[in-house]
Amino acid sequence: MSTAIRGATIIDGTGAPGYRGDALIENGRITELGEVSSATSELAADGLVLAPGFIDMHAHSDLAVVFDPEHLAKTTQGVTTEVVGQDGLSYAPIDDTTLPILREQLAGWNGVPDDIPWRSVGGYLDAVDAGAAVNVAYLVPQGSVRMMVVGTEDRPATPDELGRMTALVREGLEEGAAGLSSGLTYVPGMFADTDELVALCRVVAEHGGFYAPHQRSYGKGAIEAYAEMVEVARRSGVALHLTHATMNFSVNRGRAGELLALVDAALADGIDVTLDTYPYLPGSTTLAAVLPSWSATGGPEATLARLSDPAALARIREHLEVTGSDGCHGVIAEWDTLQISGVRNPELSEIVGSTIASLATQSGRDPFEVFADVLRRDRLGTTILQHVGHEPNVRRIMRHPRHLVGSDGLLVGGRPHPRAWGTFPRYLGHYAREEGVLGLEECVARMTGRPAARLGLADRGVLNVGAVADLVLFDPATVAAGATFDDPRRPAVGIPYVFVDGVRVIDDGRRTSALPGRSLR
Repeated sequence: MSTAIRGATIIDGTGAPGYRGDALIENGRITELGEVSSATSELAADGLVLAPGFIDMHAHSDLAVVFDPEHLAKTTQGVTTEVVGQDGLSYAPIDDTTLPILREQLAGWNGVPDDIPWRSVGGYLDAVDAGAAVNVAYLVPQGSVRMMVVGTEDRPATPDELGRMTALVREGLEEGAAGLSSGLTYVPGMFADTDELVALCRVVAEHGGFYAPHQRSYGKGAIEAYAEMVEVARRSGVALHLTHATMNFSVNRGRAGELLALVDAALADGIDVTLDTYPYLPGSTTLAAVLPSWSATGGPEATLARLSDPAALARIREHLEVTGSDGCHGVIAEWDTLQISGVRNPELSEIVGSTIASLATQSGRDPFEVFADVLRRDRLGTTILQHVGHEPNVRRIMRHPRHLVGSDGLLVGGRPHPRAWGTFPRYLGHYAREEGVLGLEECVARMTGRPAARLGLADRGVLNVGAVADLVLFDPATVAAGATFDDPRRPAVGIPYVFVDGVRVIDDGRRTSALPGRSLR
């Protein structure tokens, strides 16, 4: 079976100018480019761009790729590969002690799964290999590893514990993980000191992987937190990928240049650094993530108990409203920026779309009391949009040559962030075509060839003969994000065809039943 794509504008993923030509797909690979011979089937692509399939460098589809066969959030926007296991918390490796904790802690990220049949990284990747809509690369989550060995306490690891953690990271890499992630504003990953991170990253460097940290702060102290991650890379020799590398919050308005100067200095010193961002201003996380770290030690049940203890509540309030919570990136919580995007408890569905400040005004209550009450009633499962971004920072970071694309999209909740469904078409439509922040070929390269290089995928991300046929066809004149903040699950506009491993997963704008995606070990 062969397919000839005829008359497309070929943008190959390298950043080179596009050219008009054909492509022949046989047995899941590109066998001819330019002028191609006859084929079993023909696809007319006049007016469309043929590009490599898009690679989402920061995805939270860990369970969706296994349990949601359609996976429309990503297939409809041309994503053919996702990098999951992000922010230091995911479901492999796990054991019977950590699984119940992670099911609760990650409810706002992934929902609450009925069953997780695997325990190892290899077992998770085997589950992907049973059939998925897209391909998956996995990062060993440092917080999950620490939880298995040290628990959720705020203390240094002992030498024996550090040895056990490095062994788990090594095992995950040998089973096929692409690197290591951290969530250094989330319990328990945040309790690791720099030396511990360096020790784990040395193992990653030995295996040719990369380190993708969610650092200790994206607000007050953001530059210092980025500098720590560069130091980890310097000392360990690991390649560094700075995830969702935005300069958010009012304290960082206009400071994107400081981050980029730090990146450029590291590159000049021979450190391999890349970064990704999403093309929107609001962030997205769980409401519980705003809590100070000490209040989240001991797991979800201990956190809920503190939220009902007057003395603990007074201390939490002090951190949130006076001194600045480490969970809120060192800044004082601004209640009008925290907008509920999803709830676990259906009895709370009416609050979705409201900010903590507006709920307080409507009920005549104190905003902190509303915040604590929502967390208690929703058992920490509430997701939020955090309106803290700044457009000049977004654009300046986006222009940096080491910048890649990641959606950081949560798929659950009544009104999730539209970046889960709209990141890639928004880059192409809004920032490339309408605003001219990036040229089209350059924009495609940041979604395809350069992420593939970071992942070590020699036969994906660039259109050439012999490459795997992960492909997307889009209309450069109309491509746009359909998803909005009011209607966040609308598919993209102008992306009629998507191939994964040479198989159509989107055909003339409709999802097929194909599940050709596999783990990229």
